Amino acid sequence: MMNLPIRPRRNRKSANIRGLIRETSLSPEHLIYPVFVHEGTGNQPIPSLPGCTRWSVKGLVEEAKRLMDLGIRTLDLFPAIPDEKKTPDACEACNPDGLIPRTIYALKSEVPGITVMTDVALDPYNSDGHDGLVEFRSDGTMEILNDDSVEVLCRQALCHADAGADIVSPSDMMDGRVAAIRATLDSEALDDVSIMAYTAKYASALYGPFRGALESAPKEGDKKTYQMDPGNIREALREAQLDEAEGADILMVKPATLYLDVMAAMRKQVTLPIAAYHVSGEYLMIKSAAASGWLDERETVLETLISIRRAGADMILTYYAPQAAEWLQQR
Repeated sequence: MMNLPIRPRRNRKSANIRGLIRETSLSPEHLIYPVFVHEGTGNQPIPSLPGCTRWSVKGLVEEAKRLMDLGIRTLDLFPAIPDEKKTPDACEACNPDGLIPRTIYALKSEVPGITVMTDVALDPYNSDGHDGLVEFRSDGTMEILNDDSVEVLCRQALCHADAGADIVSPSDMMDGRVAAIRATLDSEALDDVSIMAYTAKYASALYGPFRGALESAPKEGDKKTYQMDPGNIREALREAQLDEAEGADILMVKPATLYLDVMAAMRKQVTLPIAAYHVSGEYLMIKSAAASGWLDERETVLETLISIRRAGADMILTYYAPQAAEWLQQR
C-alpha cells in the first residue's frame, strides 16, 4: 500500500458524494431557447439547423406550453421576414402590428409565466442584410451608420416593450445603443423592461446556419466594422464597462465555447449577470458529429453546457435547450 493520507479520489467515489461537492451546476432554469418565427400558418423544419423549426405564431404558442413543462421558461424571438417587407430603412422593425409584436402578445396572453426576450437588430428587416442602416458612397465604399441606426433600434425596442416583451436584447453592436434604448424605455414608463446587451459579439465564422434560418446574410461586405475582432479580449472588457455604465441588466458573450476565456475574464470584472450564446455553428458541429456516430450527443451537449457555466455564464442561449432540459430531467 502507498502511504497516501491525501487521496482526492475519495471525493469521487460515489454519485452522491460527487453531487455534494460539485462546484458548477446546470439546470433547465439556466437555459434560454432562441426560436424562429415566420408569417405563415405552418411550422417549417430548418435545413441549416436540423432539429430546429421556423414556427408559426400559433405553433410557437403550443411549443412554448411544452417548453414550460420542461422548465424552459425564457424564449428569445428571431423573425423570418419575407423579402417584400425588407427595405433599406428597415421600417418593418418598428411596425407595432408586425410579426414580433404579434408573437409577443400571443405568448404573453396564452402562456402564463413565460418570459419573452426579443432580438433588437435590423438585419432581418434590412434589405442590405446588415445590423444597422447602410450608406453607399459614390466611390463604391459602404458604411454602417451608427447614430442613425441607434435611432431606429430605439424605436424597435420600444415597439417590442409596448407589446409586452420582458427583455430586449440589442445584438447590433452599435456604439451607445444601450444608453439610448434605456433612456427611450424609461421615458415611456417602461423602466421595468430589462436590457440584455450583446456586449462581446465577435465577427465569427459560426453564424452561417443562423443566417440560413432567417435568410439574413449581408448582401455586400461583412460585419467586421461593428462586430468584434476574434483576437481581442481587452476590447471585450471595455465594452462590458460601457454597457454596465449605460444601464444594461445582463451582458452577453457570443459565441460561447470559442470564447470561454473572454467570459471568465468578464466574470472577474463585472457584477452583472453574464449570458453566453451557444450559437448555430456550435450546435451544428455537435449535431453533425453525433449524426455520424463519432460523438455521444447527450454527453457532449451536457459537457459543453457545463463548461460554459463553469467559465462564468449565469445563463445560456442554446438551440439544444429543449433536449438538454429533457436529459437533465432524466438524470
